[in-house]
Formats: sequence, C-alpha cells, structure tokens
Amino acid sequence: MVFPESNLLLSSLAPGVLALLIPHLKVVELQFGDIIADTNHPIRKVFFPHTGVISLVVEMEVGDMIETAMVGRDGVANAACALDGKVALGKAMVQVAGSASAIDATKFSEIADRNRDLRSLIIRHEQVLFAQAQQSAGCNASHTVEARMCRWLLRMRDLAETDELVLTQEFLAQMLGVQRGSVSLVAGALQRAGFIRYSRGTIKILDAAGLHDVACECYDTVKEHYEKLFRD
Repeated sequence: MVFPESNLLLSSLAPGVLALLIPHLKVVELQFGDIIADTNHPIRKVFFPHTGVISLVVEMEVGDMIETAMVGRDGVANAACALDGKVALGKAMVQVAGSASAIDATKFSEIADRNRDLRSLIIRHEQVLFAQAQQSAGCNASHTVEARMCRWLLRMRDLAETDELVLTQEFLAQMLGVQRGSVSLVAGALQRAGFIRYSRGTIKILDAAGLHDVACECYDTVKEHYEKLFRD
C-alpha cells in the first residue's frame, strides 16, 4: 500500500494530480548500496523516498566518487526522465536504507506530459536539486572539512530523521571528497566537543545545535531552497 504522505513532494500534489500517480506507484525497499541510476544508462524507475537517503555522485577516472546532492523524503530521484532525459548523466545510489514509492519512468513521463502542474513541480524540484549541486561545488572549494562535515551530518539527519547514522569514516570521506585521515581528525574533534559520538561505523549526533554553529552556511541555504519549493 502506498502512503503519499510519507514523501513531502507527493503529499504536496493536488488530489487530482496525485490520483493519476497512485495506481502506478509501488512501495519498494531501498537497500544500502543499491544503484538506482547509473551513468549513461537508461532510467528505469522514478523514486519518491519515504525513509532512507539517496546520494547523487560523480565518479572520477581514478576511482574516486564524490557526492553532489542528497535526495530524501522531501524530494524525488530520477524525475529528470519526465523532462525527456532518457539516460542518466550521473550515478544515484542508496546511502541510507529505507523505502520509497516507485513508478515506471515511461509511465511517469507520460503522466507528466499530460499534466502541467506535475511537470511544473518537477521542473522546480530539478532546479532545487541543481542548486544543491552548485552549493556542494562551492562548499567543497571554499569551506573547511570541519564545516563541510557538520553540514553533511545535519542534512543527513534531516533526511534520515534520526540522530544515529550508520556510516564508516571511509564512506564519509568519499562523499566529502577528502582523505580518510581528515575525517578521522574532524570526527575526533567533534566527539571531544560533545557534538557527536563515533564508534564502530555509527555516528550518533548528540548536539545538533552545536554542529549547526560549526557548519558552513550551505546547510541553511539548501534547507531554504527546499522550504521555498513547498511554499511556492
């Protein structure tokens, strides 16, 4: 059974628009590490996360993988197919396990083509996602690893809706595009400050307000983009 209220984007749709999607939505489980879109491959499904987090990442030839944006219960993954994007231009992978409402990409495209309100919402969402990617690029170039890590943890906390995040330092370093040693040093400093507790691949946020004080402005900027999406 589909629960549209579990995804903020779905729940923001007018009842008539939502009724067009409901018969074609199916609840699926998102497992950590699942690839839901791969570079230069056709997009098969569109995902509206209920829980869990999907990372949009860029892969480099040397093997590095850097995150450009996150998608959670306030967004949708692979919706660009509704704007005639038949092939994925980047990789999307499940970073935190959860569930989502999924719909066949071709069917979603057909419905969006016939419904101006849905298409308009998707366009605005893709603009917000693009702004998030731009913010990440500026953040990686301008801000300290400490500020970026605090920003990342807060955003992850918002989307996963939990203070306990299961992730390794190696994975976090990969997402931030830094060396593992840098993450280890910053995690140690944040733990000594009483903001987090790190052990055996789990980070527990103890003081979100403290993390916010250290985080760069990018956290609030991205949050404001999404809030504006649902206000307008």
